[in-house]
Amino acid sequence: MRSGLVFFFFFIVLSANAQTKQVSPEQQVWLGYLNQTRISKNWGFWLDVHLRTKEDFFDDLSIFMVRPGITYYLNDATKLTAGYAYINIYPADSRKISQPEHRPWQQIQWHTKYGRLRTMQLIRLEERFRRNYANDSTLGSGYAFNYRLRYNFLLQVPLDKKDGNAGSFSFILNDEVHINFGKQVVYNTFDQNRFFAGFAYNVNKSDNIQFGYMNMFQQLASGNRYRSVHTARISYFHNLDLRKK
Repeated sequence: MRSGLVFFFFFIVLSANAQTKQVSPEQQVWLGYLNQTRISKNWGFWLDVHLRTKEDFFDDLSIFMVRPGITYYLNDATKLTAGYAYINIYPADSRKISQPEHRPWQQIQWHTKYGRLRTMQLIRLEERFRRNYANDSTLGSGYAFNYRLRYNFLLQVPLDKKDGNAGSFSFILNDEVHINFGKQVVYNTFDQNRFFAGFAYNVNKSDNIQFGYMNMFQQLASGNRYRSVHTARISYFHNLDLRKK
């Protein structure tokens, strides 16, 4: 099943890239804080916060996001999470007002080890409610709505013998595909692909900082316009275990 999912999403990415037209390059910085806190054998909390710039790496802001959730641990390697995200999309082009988005979400995440190699896979379903515009300076009534399905695959390769301990480094490869569906989706069933290559530095046995290069290739709603965003991405992964030892 897992190999079938990987093939399916990989096929969609190849198809979208084969039809590229009017690709606009951009440069951004993505900063993120991601927390997973376990409070008992089966329950925990999720929180991630993100800030993204717009163009030329440091030219204004594009998105602020906060995404809390509640996690149920099936076991130490597999967990289910459901939550809500609030996104503020800062003005772009001729618009002078931010667009809020409300996004309930549900996911399954699992981890696997192959010797010293580690993988993480995640499947997430999102229900996206984006506020309509009345004009370039005023929000309208109602929301545009669509579903989005995401598949995320991460490979982590330790680079030294201190594997997982403070001061150790790992090489990271990560790819995530986003697929839109719903009545309001016409031309861009493929939404975007995010490919990341970089490094993870272990601050301690549970926390790490990931930094590197990401390319986000996105198809816009018109269907024949695309964005290729060259991104410097830095994320802090904060993991807490509050269970009694």
